[in-house]
Amino acid sequence: MQQNDRRKETGTRNITLALPKWLLRRIKVLAAEQETSVSRLLSETLEEIVTRSDAYEQARERARRLLRNPPDLGTFERTWTRDDLHER
Repeated sequence: MQQNDRRKETGTRNITLALPKWLLRRIKVLAAEQETSVSRLLSETLEEIVTRSDAYEQARERARRLLRNPPDLGTFERTWTRDDLHER
């Protein structure tokens, strides 16, 4: 799902998340330091992970297309010989 498609979706869904106590304490402290809720902090962090993953997949697909159809950089037709390059 593209980022724009995700943003068009409305509403939220609740989930149950089991975390170790020590981790939940640290997350609560981080959320308080950033003046946000644990829910908002986790939501934004997860969205960032998904966005990075999507960007990686898009870059990977662009690279695959370039490998299948490389651009002509003017190097396909050789106009020189080995002797031209290594004058003796």
